[in-house]
Amino acid sequence: GTFTNQITKQFREPRLLIVTDPRTDSQAVREASYVNIPVIAFCDSDSPLQHVDVAIPANNKGKHSIGLVYWLLAREVLRLRGTVSRTSDWDVPVDLFFHRDIEELKKNEEEQATKVEEAAAPAAVYDDAVPDVDAGAFTGEPVVAAPEAAQWSAEPVAEA
Repeated sequence: GTFTNQITKQFREPRLLIVTDPRTDSQAVREASYVNIPVIAFCDSDSPLQHVDVAIPANNKGKHSIGLVYWLLAREVLRLRGTVSRTSDWDVPVDLFFHRDIEELKKNEEEQATKVEEAAAPAAVYDDAVPDVDAGAFTGEPVVAAPEAAQWSAEPVAEA
């Protein structure tokens, strides 16, 4: 007990408990019911509602949907407090509420850095393959076609 055992250093006495998934956070929801702490839960269609006081229907499986629901909840709380006006847009972007893995962020930054380095690398120069116009390579003489090749399809097939 974090909520029930007052002797431990981890003891907490919140006024409200908000959980993403009542199935995953079942221990906290159960302890909150022992000490009469109200519980708000984001519930999917398969979530248990025992000891949940307010169930907010939401997809609580995807990280983007969880971030969006927390963004909506935070915006609504600020509107109810009067901090944010309902007539103006909230300038906090939704993606600040998404969980980002540090290793994934580093990997993406490295990939972008390599792309920038590849784009910034000088292109190979092929000046040797291009004939010099001043050297007389293009004299204006007509190009002679290659002699006609033998018709290979008319030759008999060698038997093995």
